[in-house]
Amino acid sequence: MRLRLVLLGAGNALGQALIRHGAECDISFLAPRPEQGVWTPASLTELIDDVRPDVVINLAYYFDWFQLGRVVSDKFAPQEQAVQRLAQLCKHYQCVLLQPSSYRVFDGYRATAYNEQHECNPLSPRGQALLRMEQSVRAICSKHIILRFGWLLDDSLEGMLGRVLQRAQAGGTMEMADDRRGNPTPVEDAARVIIAILKQLDCTAPLWGTYQYGGQEAATTLAVAEAILYEAKAWDSSISQEVIPRPHAHFEDAAIEPQHGVLDCKKITHTFGVKPRAWRTGMAELLDSYYRKLNGAK
Repeated sequence: MRLRLVLLGAGNALGQALIRHGAECDISFLAPRPEQGVWTPASLTELIDDVRPDVVINLAYYFDWFQLGRVVSDKFAPQEQAVQRLAQLCKHYQCVLLQPSSYRVFDGYRATAYNEQHECNPLSPRGQALLRMEQSVRAICSKHIILRFGWLLDDSLEGMLGRVLQRAQAGGTMEMADDRRGNPTPVEDAARVIIAILKQLDCTAPLWGTYQYGGQEAATTLAVAEAILYEAKAWDSSISQEVIPRPHAHFEDAAIEPQHGVLDCKKITHTFGVKPRAWRTGMAELLDSYYRKLNGAK
């Protein structure tokens, strides 16, 4: 690949998956780490001034945006400032900014899938911050790709998969919504999509704009939990957990979590040739990674 690629956040689950997929395609990334542990406007300025990349993939705050069940809202203001500065730098040096976002920019009141043209009305501070970042990137940097993901599944303890398995280990019953729907998306699949986009950019295709991607077959949180526990028995035969269906409104996060977060992915398929992949096919690999990491930490 001719493009000089900078990957911010290479140490997180999606960053690591992206590096693995890139290696399979002979694509390498410059993956710097901030000296103070977090990227700031000042450290980003120093980096981009020095490197002058062709593309910046911004996964710097993936942990807060996609992994944690709840995030302290005070974190978002400095993150927004950093994203704004990054957009300014990319504009100045005429490089592409690939900025991830989320289904959380929608309110979830629509029963059918959201496409890129539907109105955004986020319910949570996290969704509101992500929308402001989207708007900032669009307003400042014309050469941008904003990529909204569905429910990202990774091997972290803090992610959706990890929370389900930890609750199963704690015993008792588990309640999950049977009417809260989204697109489960393993990080390996998300990385595959980003690589496909980068390949098109390497062909100098000016395909700037907002795109959405989620795993094939929308599902409820109940169905995802049942699939995780079923597959997990291959690694932990002691897992036996009853999952009780409850309505979306029953849960304490109902006011901030979209009930219907299903994404329409036609645009990314038509533009980049990316076809949604069934999320269930990635479960075994995810669980293998989760249990390897868990056992390695003991």
